[in-house]
Amino acid sequence: MEENIQYFDTYEENLQREVLKMCTSLGMLEGELLSSEDIDQKWKEWAPEYIADALPEVNAYPDFAIACAGYAGMAAAHWWDEDWGRHHGEEYKALHGPRGFDDMDENIVQNILGLTLDSIEAKQIMNILLCCAQKAATFIQHEQIEHQTVKAFHIFARTVKVMYRTGAALELKRLGYKFHKVDLTKKGMFS
Repeated sequence: MEENIQYFDTYEENLQREVLKMCTSLGMLEGELLSSEDIDQKWKEWAPEYIADALPEVNAYPDFAIACAGYAGMAAAHWWDEDWGRHHGEEYKALHGPRGFDDMDENIVQNILGLTLDSIEAKQIMNILLCCAQKAATFIQHEQIEHQTVKAFHIFARTVKVMYRTGAALELKRLGYKFHKVDLTKKGMFS
């Protein structure tokens, strides 16, 4: 079992690195995965319901099933920035559109991020998340895992986690967040 955890951890790290590299090369991130413990924690809460919605869609719509996790990450990051005190308790179902999971992406873009679907920004988001999902789907295929196995489930779960964290990072960047190096040795910093 220990070697399986190691395998899944390595898979997740490699996928995250490749997706981050791609987002950086497209100018959507700056080589760093912006994150927050609050946002990461929200995924632990939402993941079981998300995976239950997405798994039935994987065979027919693999890119969509993977990409929607990125939209979920964007929603969590947006709420975190807007007013986490008010939004920290948001249920997973709040991400759904009128057709449930099937239009979750549009619901998040319009009703949470506040963008019109035909705006340049919305189209950029759709394009980058589609590119990330396609990269992730290719990564899954390279693993040559038998469908509908425990291993396939865990690979999918790790994949959508990467997409969620990527979506959150994309939204934090869009909102103007950056990593800044801080010199903690400067006098007066904490005294």
